[in-house]
Amino acid sequence: MKDSLLSKSVISTRRAGLMLALILGALLVSVWFATCLGTTETYSVGDVVRVVAAKAGLISNQASDNQTTIIWELRLPRVALALLVGAALAVAGALLQALFENPMADSFVVGVSPGAALGGVIAASLGAEISMGGLNTITLFAFGGALGTTALVYLLAKRGSRVAVSLLLLTGMAVGSLATAMVTLLLMRQEASTLRGSMSWLFGSLANHGWVYVTALVPYVLLGIGVAIYYWRELNLLALGEETAHHLGVPLERTKLVLLGTAALLAAAAVAVSGIIGFIGLIVPHITRKLLGPNHRLVLPGSVLLGGLLLLWADLLSRRLVVGEEVPIGVITSILGGLFFLGLLAKTKSRLA
Repeated sequence: MKDSLLSKSVISTRRAGLMLALILGALLVSVWFATCLGTTETYSVGDVVRVVAAKAGLISNQASDNQTTIIWELRLPRVALALLVGAALAVAGALLQALFENPMADSFVVGVSPGAALGGVIAASLGAEISMGGLNTITLFAFGGALGTTALVYLLAKRGSRVAVSLLLLTGMAVGSLATAMVTLLLMRQEASTLRGSMSWLFGSLANHGWVYVTALVPYVLLGIGVAIYYWRELNLLALGEETAHHLGVPLERTKLVLLGTAALLAAAAVAVSGIIGFIGLIVPHITRKLLGPNHRLVLPGSVLLGGLLLLWADLLSRRLVVGEEVPIGVITSILGGLFFLGLLAKTKSRLA
């Protein structure tokens, strides 16, 4: 598995810079598409610019109330959330894959997603209305559940002052399985009206999320990405193996704790807002390493851009795939992820043949 993380090919700085520029260009074009196109109305770039300029106080509002509501209150927050959630999940996946030296690692293996699911379903089952900064009950419970299960996994895997990565992985899988089983039991006891809302959240969605969710998510995403990029050298060394990293001066236990905590924070914040969206944290680091090489100095910013780009298009597909109905975004990412790994499997089989 290390071979996929430690590609022998060296990608030049010039090529990597060109690839990052192309990804950024594709992201900007995608933001335009996602903002202008919708299930009901299609707007021009000029319409969007006028609404944003009016909201910024640069010009008087020349758009209709309906146009302003759709662009400013519905589409732009949704686009911003897609970029933030996609970036957070992708960077969390890149961190966990380097930490576990396993290209199949993502937020599920350390209990983040199962914990968030459990917290969200508990909130829906209780029916308690709690609000903090405009965020709803499910969001708050999901965030707490995600961080709580991750902390439990870390404490159970800790032996003295050390944490073995293999033990951390096994503990995460066990705790995640227990959380998933508890989610199933709670869903079985819910009323039909509550069950529909819980299932909708579990499949993932960015619908009906205003600017309050964006402002709540921004600090966690910026903090997590900032810490991840700060540790790019340690991530490169960890990809060579713990023993090698230790001999090269990496303080293993502190670094593992920081990286695990950062990945959990990013994934927990994203999942709490959007629900369970699979495969972004799994496939984006794969694609990024293929395009930019294994150096985490490039992998991390590349994952930020590609994660946002992929989730933005998944959300656009979720809105337009079925006329008059929105497909859960988690279903879209699962289809994309399944096709991606089937392609990898076919490619691997052809090489072995």
